[in-house]
Amino acid sequence: MLKLLEVRGVLKREAKRNKTNLQETETPKLWILTPTASPEILSGFNTTLETDSLPGIYYLGSALRTAIVVIHQLPRTNETLWIRMLGRGTVQKQAIEELAELAPSHPFRRITLELLYNLQKHLGVNQEPEDKEIIMRLAPLYQQDRELAVQEGKIEGEILLIIRQLNRRIGEIPVSLIERIQKLPLDKLEILGVELLDFTNTDDLEAWFNQNQE
Repeated sequence: MLKLLEVRGVLKREAKRNKTNLQETETPKLWILTPTASPEILSGFNTTLETDSLPGIYYLGSALRTAIVVIHQLPRTNETLWIRMLGRGTVQKQAIEELAELAPSHPFRRITLELLYNLQKHLGVNQEPEDKEIIMRLAPLYQQDRELAVQEGKIEGEILLIIRQLNRRIGEIPVSLIERIQKLPLDKLEILGVELLDFTNTDDLEAWFNQNQE
């Protein structure tokens, strides 16, 4: 809260120098994340629950622009998944299981793994036991994600190579055919990369697709 007041003071001084008014909505809001919080703690800060907010988010007085997020009280939704992974015990375990159930190529899964591993690097040797535990739990998912990224990199490179080769052999390719090439799995791309050497026009490419439909 001291940091929030310090930032607010800087903004007010800047507004004064610029002879402008600092609107309350322009000041930052402080979000305090905690795995748990007892009723006594929440009562001590005189927090309130707002009807249009998620369960587990307690607001202090409006002038303080501060809220306490009690992670173990948050609902189990995709929107709260990342924050719940910063919880403890069963809450964290459930969040990791939900993350593992997402498709390997799901962007939310990839972003989450990258963020948490970047956090590990920043923590360095000063990690708490709980931080090390979550990294160990995520290690298999992270390895799977890296392997998938390598595989996708191979596919993307193969697609670009094939399109360049086709453009040189049979001229510019219609967008519709490029889109069909982009949908091919790696094994089909490798086959096309060899057989395109016999193509003389786009009809040959069309015929190849007709013969190699799944």
